[in-house]
Amino acid sequence: MKKIDKLRKSNTFKGLLYIFPATLILIVFKIYPIIKSFTMSFYTDFDYLSGEVYKRGLDNFQYVLRDPDFYLALKNTFYFVLGAVPLSIILSLGFALLLNSNIKLNSFFRSIYFLPFVTSTAALAIIWRWIFNGDYGLANYMVLLLGGKKIKWLTDPSFTIPILVLFNVWKGMGYKIIIFLAGLQNIDKKYYLSAKIDGASKWNIFTNITLPLLSPTLFFVSITSVIGAFKIFDEVFVLYNTGTGPLKSGLTIVYYIFNKFYRHWQFSISAAAAFVLFIIILIFTLIQLKIGKTKSNY
Repeated sequence: MKKIDKLRKSNTFKGLLYIFPATLILIVFKIYPIIKSFTMSFYTDFDYLSGEVYKRGLDNFQYVLRDPDFYLALKNTFYFVLGAVPLSIILSLGFALLLNSNIKLNSFFRSIYFLPFVTSTAALAIIWRWIFNGDYGLANYMVLLLGGKKIKWLTDPSFTIPILVLFNVWKGMGYKIIIFLAGLQNIDKKYYLSAKIDGASKWNIFTNITLPLLSPTLFFVSITSVIGAFKIFDEVFVLYNTGTGPLKSGLTIVYYIFNKFYRHWQFSISAAAAFVLFIIILIFTLIQLKIGKTKSNY
C-alpha cells in the first residue's frame, strides 16, 4: 500500500509539473488581467503611473449606464447578434447536410469553405473594403450591370450592420460546417435506414431524426456563436475605422470599450463597460444552458 501511495504521489507531482507552465501562462495573461480589470472598474480616482488608488465607487458603472454612446453600441450589437447568429447556423447546417451527402469534390468544398476561417480577419476585411468600395468596387460594378446606380456601401449607415453580418457569416461558416459535419457523422445510419423502410419523407427524417440527434451540436454552436457575435471588433475596426472611430452605425460594445481605453485613456470606464458586457453574455449563456437542458438529446 505504501508503494502504491508513493507511486500515486509521484504521478501527481509529475502531472502538476507538466501543467505548471501552461497554468502559469494562463494565470499571468488571462486570470490576473480579468481580476485586475474587475477591480479597476471600481476605481474612480487613481494614479495611472504609480497605481495608487485615491477613491473607489460605482461612478464608472453609472457613467456607462447613462452614456448614450453605450446604448447605441448595445443596440448595434444586438442587431448584429440577431442577424448573424441565426443566419450563420442555418447556412452552415445547410452546407453541412450537402457535404454529408457524399457529393463530388467533397474534400475540395470543405477546404474552400474552411479557408476564410483560417485567414486573417484583417486581410479578409481589406478585400471586402475593395468589393464594397463606393467608387470602383465589385459590388457597384454588378449594380451598374443590372442598371442600378452606385451605392456608398461603407458610408451609408443602413448597410453597416447587413455588411458586418454577411462578412461574419461568410468568415465563420467553415468552422461551423466542420462542427456540424462531425455531429452528422456521429448519427447512427440505422435510424435513417429504418425511416426509409417505413416510407418517411426527407423532411420527416430531417425533423424527427437529424435535428433531435444533432441538438447537442446545435446547442454548442449556438452558444459559441452568440458569445463570438457579442465580441465583434476586428471586422468593424478594419472596415469602418476612420481614424477617429467607426461610423455611429458601426459602433459595437467592444469598439466602445476600445475607444474608452485606447483613444480616451478612460481605463476604469472601459473596465466597467467590459464587465457590463460580461454580465450580458453571462445572462444569454445561462438562458441558452437552461433551454439546452430541456431541448438537447444526448
